[in-house]
Amino acid sequence: MLETLRRIVQEVNSAEDLSSALSVMVLRIKESMGTEVCSIYLLEPKSNQYYLMATQGLNQSAVGQTRMGYSEGLVGHVGQREEPINLEDAASHPKFLYLEETGEERFSAFLGVPIIHHRKTLGVLVVQQRDRRRFDQDEEAFLVTMSAQLAAVVAHAEATGTIDGTLFAGVESESARFDGISGATGIGIGKAYVVYPPADLKSVPDRAITNIKKELRTLNDAIKAVRQDMARLKVKAKVQLPKEEQGLFEVYERMLDDNALAGEIRAKVSEGNWAQGALRGVVQTHIRAFEAMDDPYLRARASDVKDLGLRVLSFLQEAKSSGNKIPPNAIVVGEDITPTVFVDMDRGNIAGIVSSHGSSNSHMSIVARSLGIPTVVGVAEFPLSRMEGRDLVVDGYRGEVVVSPSGAIRKHYKSIMEDERELSKELDEVAELSSETPDGHCMTLHVNTGLMADVTLSLERGAEGVGLYRTEIPFMVRDRFPSEMEQMEIYRQQLEAFHPKPVTMRTLDVGGDKALPYFPITEENPFLGWRGIRVTLDHPEIFLQQIRAMLWASESLDNLKIMLPMISSITEVEDAMHLIHRAFLEVLEEGAHIEMPQIGVMIEVPAAVYQVPEFCQQVDFISVGSNDLTQYLLAVDRNNRRVANLYQSYHPSVLRALQEIVTQAKAADTPVSICGEMAGDPRSALLLMAMGYDTLSMSASSLLRVKWVLRKISLSRSKEMLEEIWQMDNAAVILSHLDYVLEKEGLGGFIRPMHGSVHS
Repeated sequence: MLETLRRIVQEVNSAEDLSSALSVMVLRIKESMGTEVCSIYLLEPKSNQYYLMATQGLNQSAVGQTRMGYSEGLVGHVGQREEPINLEDAASHPKFLYLEETGEERFSAFLGVPIIHHRKTLGVLVVQQRDRRRFDQDEEAFLVTMSAQLAAVVAHAEATGTIDGTLFAGVESESARFDGISGATGIGIGKAYVVYPPADLKSVPDRAITNIKKELRTLNDAIKAVRQDMARLKVKAKVQLPKEEQGLFEVYERMLDDNALAGEIRAKVSEGNWAQGALRGVVQTHIRAFEAMDDPYLRARASDVKDLGLRVLSFLQEAKSSGNKIPPNAIVVGEDITPTVFVDMDRGNIAGIVSSHGSSNSHMSIVARSLGIPTVVGVAEFPLSRMEGRDLVVDGYRGEVVVSPSGAIRKHYKSIMEDERELSKELDEVAELSSETPDGHCMTLHVNTGLMADVTLSLERGAEGVGLYRTEIPFMVRDRFPSEMEQMEIYRQQLEAFHPKPVTMRTLDVGGDKALPYFPITEENPFLGWRGIRVTLDHPEIFLQQIRAMLWASESLDNLKIMLPMISSITEVEDAMHLIHRAFLEVLEEGAHIEMPQIGVMIEVPAAVYQVPEFCQQVDFISVGSNDLTQYLLAVDRNNRRVANLYQSYHPSVLRALQEIVTQAKAADTPVSICGEMAGDPRSALLLMAMGYDTLSMSASSLLRVKWVLRKISLSRSKEMLEEIWQMDNAAVILSHLDYVLEKEGLGGFIRPMHGSVHS
């Protein structure tokens, strides 16, 4: 059964469009199960009706014409219940709906399975037989498995616009929405510009061309170059390889003939697709065909086709590498976009970024936030190859991407952008003012930095220091560990830029979702593995070098503070303090004129919450990393789209832990700060102030918004709000309550950049 499933999936995936895929699916399921009927009904969301989209066994004339309401018939019953329905006599069931045009009255046995993708019902898969019988468990399991595969195909088609008015007769097209994770807030409207890694066939997009002759010349040059390369390798092979292995190069040469791959690729180019897109389409079709073959030898030829395709692609990309300019108002789209996009492209032309991989903590997201470019990451199943030139809206507030937005949606988002521009003008008014509440309480507002690009914006917005400098970023942009001198120069720039304001530098924090290309960490569960202080204590040579660089950088400035990440035990603090004092003595002996900086620990794991009193005896300050602490308390990876909705900063347990930390720190007379998303959210900032936190550290883009709200709400009112939420046991209720309170205060625009959404 597994082999049958594999072959069906391969054949479906190689289909040219959704209609072809559905036709293949019903035919193969009918054959595999030995049934007389297999049909697929898809739910059109706008009309909320099921359409018969493909069948083997019912009247073909009914395809695209037969429709029924959401709750009508056995099909609607399956969709509503969201579970399989297995009947031996369908006509006797009270939900049976007679549809004359289908010709299904002759069939008795009925098995229907819902097609569900990410909790959304997309359709129903049905098999039928004349005989009165129940389908057995194996048959039911097989159909459930096929429906899961079909769900991904249909969801992909929704995204690419295949499911539109041409598929659902008489129904207007609807904009497609994709959920992801917010990488950087803001709204971006523009056309998709697909970037892709070199020599990666699956990432190459389709791209329309006007000069077909020029593109054919480019293709011919690439094929000629590969032929020459093959000829050279063939000569070497005669010396180095057995005779039977030498034949591979002759196979490659034949594949490049006009009556083989090369001819098919040229035909695609002649139809108006650029050479790289044509190559991808032809090569992938052949790969799937070979993989579906029974003969093991022929199946293995799939890798040969792929290898040859990559060789041609590398020459094509080399030819195209000389200067593709990014157009204005471009939404940069890719599988895994790196910060180099900001170097290679004109930043002024980038209206937004969409990445199918990545996280809100990735280097690219951090850079995008500092530059104010709306970004959505982790957009699963985003059809990159068909996105080129499509109209997109990037909603960095909600973590959504809208493909082919309607006029109403476009108008809605443009009004939000205008509101944001007006709001920015108001926020600029408080840049030079203190963050003092109406009843005279002053909060210290720091910024999180990682790049020099963050510095100017932070200072312009009145940052009172740096609460978190991510030292791992200079490590991430290199192909090796930076030297002590290189680190010293980078740290010095940060310290000088903010002097005399304090700069808190976190020691190297890698592992989890932060990797160094030259220092890979491969683990089954990286978030519970070797990361943060655990890595640097195991590598004292790295830790000592970094501390020495920080100390030297602080000479004559004395505004350095050092912070230790991912602390879970007092032993780690003691070991780290030993190394820090050792480095301090070394630089003193070498002639440095410095003072011992303040040392702090980050509270990021639940174990640390209950050791704050012990930590306070060892260090000078406490800083809460709210992002990781929330994840660990709730056992939720916020970058995992399946469970991201469970990541709730306002969860009662999270709020109680935050209160416990600050209460313990205050009892020990130790300053306590917090960095992370909660610090940059005006709603939670008020609660944190009421709890007793001294300093809030956030991205520069959030600073003015938080400052404005703090200047409007008194400390006493914040404490009242805190007392009110202690009576609540639900994160959604707490958030709604805070929204309501601030709306009443006339501050709704500062806490919710989007005032509702449009789905039309």
